Order: sequence, then C-alpha cells, then structure tokens
Amino acid sequence: MGSTTADIVLYTNHRCPWAHRAHIALEELKVPFKEEIIPLDTPRTKEYLAINPRGLVPSIKYNGEIFTESGPVSWLLADAYPDKLVPASNAKGGAEKRTRIAFFADTYFTKFQSQLLKIFGAKTDEEIESIVTAAVDQVVKELEPLLKDANPFFGGSDHITLAEVLTGSFVIRLVSLTKAGVYPQKLSNSIAERAPNFWKWAESVAAHPSVTSIYDEESIISSTKARIEKARV
Repeated sequence: MGSTTADIVLYTNHRCPWAHRAHIALEELKVPFKEEIIPLDTPRTKEYLAINPRGLVPSIKYNGEIFTESGPVSWLLADAYPDKLVPASNAKGGAEKRTRIAFFADTYFTKFQSQLLKIFGAKTDEEIESIVTAAVDQVVKELEPLLKDANPFFGGSDHITLAEVLTGSFVIRLVSLTKAGVYPQKLSNSIAERAPNFWKWAESVAAHPSVTSIYDEESIISSTKARIEKARV
C-alpha cells in the first residue's frame, strides 16, 4: 500500500506554513521521501514552474504524478495511508469524522486565522487590541465547542489527526509567537481563560515532534517581528 521512497518527492520550503503541513503529515505517517527545497525569495526556476506553474509550495510527486496545494497534498497522504490520520470514508463512522475534520479546519482559518492575520496590517496598539479581541471571540464561539472532547487531539484522539496536520503549522506559530511577545500576551491569556479546551489543544499540538520537526522558531520569530514592524512604519 502507498508509495516507496523513490516515488515521493516533496518540493518545499521550511519557512512556509503551508508546506509545513506536508511535513507534519509525512513525519506523522513515518513515510520516507526525498525533499527538494524551493527558494521563495527569488524568482522560481523554469524547472520548478514546469512542475507547478503557480510557483507555490508544497508540491509533491507521488507515484509519478504531481499534486499541488497543501490541502489536497495533505488529504492525499492521509488517504494513501488510511487510519493513521483519518479513517477511510467507507469505514464505520469514517464519513462523519472526515466531515468534522474538514469543518474544523475550515472554521480555524475562516473564523480565527483570518482575524488574527489582520495584526500584520495594524498601525496602532488600539487596532491590535481590537483585532485580538475579535479573534479571541471567534475562538470562543466557533472553535472551543469543537474541541470539547480533545484528548489531547481532535475528536478524542491520543495521536495527531488530519485536523492537526491542516492547522498545526499555524497553531505552533500562534503559541510560539505569543510566548515570544510578538503577538500581545493578551491573546494567549484571553484564550486560556475563555477557551481552555482550545488552548490546551493548541499547546499539545505546538509541542508535538511532528509539528516541531522543521520549525525554526528563532527565524520565524525574527521574520514575523520584522513583518509587523514594517507594517506599522
């Protein structure tokens, strides 16, 4: 079942949170693969544009075919090696669990992450305060109820699921950037107080080896600080 080492080539960049998703999946599945780093601060080569005309990462070569975009790549890996990250759709309860995972990931990005990203365009402390409040409100309303049975991972799982693969690279940034003071301390304090299920889950995700495996915390903190400061100038 699945692919061999020679079949899987991941075109990636370790600083990209979207590409990070594929790394989490591959690490969690313990699937061997070949890695090719694609620089993101220079124009893409014609060779890579032939692989992915959009020039984005990740892309994956799997059984001789190229697949692109982090969501489809993550689902591909989860389905190629079923039961570890997500059950097959025809397994008992599989369709329901897959739907809950898809809904959770969509909610994370559309309701919370989209709010949090507004920090990068904020010019004043007052704006940041308002953004943080709105983001935490969304966690409390939309995500906290979906994690009521986390143990410590989604749906009562004791190991990472596809829900964590799809969100983990952003969750680790949320936790580490807040602890480093890049994001306001109020963000983590408010979430921990008002959405304890979410924050306990987030800290478990952020500490997990498959999530931390390629995460260069010092580099991410430095680049995020620079991005926020540039926006405020």
